[in-house]
Amino acid sequence: MKLNRLITLLLVATLFATASYGQTQTPIDIALWPNGATEKNADEGKPCDENQQIFQPSIRVFLPEGRRTGRAVVICPGGGYYTLAYGHEGYDYASYFNHQGIALIVLKYRMPHGNHRVPLSDVCEAMRVVKAHAGEWGISPDDIGIMGFSAGGHLASTFATHYPTELKPAFQILFYPVISMDSAITHQGSRENLIGKEPDHQLIDYYSNEKQVNNETPRAFIALSDNDYGVPVENSIRYYMALHQHRVPASLHIYPTGGHGWGYNESFRFKQAVHAELADWLRSF
Repeated sequence: MKLNRLITLLLVATLFATASYGQTQTPIDIALWPNGATEKNADEGKPCDENQQIFQPSIRVFLPEGRRTGRAVVICPGGGYYTLAYGHEGYDYASYFNHQGIALIVLKYRMPHGNHRVPLSDVCEAMRVVKAHAGEWGISPDDIGIMGFSAGGHLASTFATHYPTELKPAFQILFYPVISMDSAITHQGSRENLIGKEPDHQLIDYYSNEKQVNNETPRAFIALSDNDYGVPVENSIRYYMALHQHRVPASLHIYPTGGHGWGYNESFRFKQAVHAELADWLRSF
């Protein structure tokens, strides 16, 4: 390892080991769709109950206490389109991003429950709300990225390849993402929960995001483990290749161990490495 790279890794490791939680303000909670959602699922009319996987669509906003770069990241936690792991794949990342002067917005999105359009509609609404409050929160409306883990990575990459023009994300960060609905490589539970057990080919192609990449797709950072047996590595590799073929800047990081779902967990051996690589990437543009 080159000396300067070693120094960088040591500095970042120290930063995240000693980061002051005072760098993060008291979070702001905002419910989405106060006048009713445009897309509804089978839970319509039922009270929100996270034990029943009925989530109140909402965002929690973590703003840096000190220096602000104007950049923001909207996180879509994973959970197989069945639940939401919004702790280690959401809130736990607040100090990491805020210490870099980046605002973090964690999205609680609704499960499909019979309507595949529901999760994406919640992401779009979250992005609209963030852009509407950008001036108030010290965020540049043209520097808001999307991030997701596992099935949340599928949702993030869906947004990055299907976004309304006015909501285009500036970049995408995907950790061990589901990308494809191709039965040969998909995560079957995520596919069934999103588009059903017997979806038509048009719907499969629509949500196979490696097929939806074009020259306007935002740049990407992708990280996963080689021994991920929950979501096949081919998801990330196919997506990276599609980005590369369309000359979209992309960075792919495959770590030798870690399995699936490590998020912010201390048990992930390469946690400091991936955080250092991501911080370097975010500083590159």
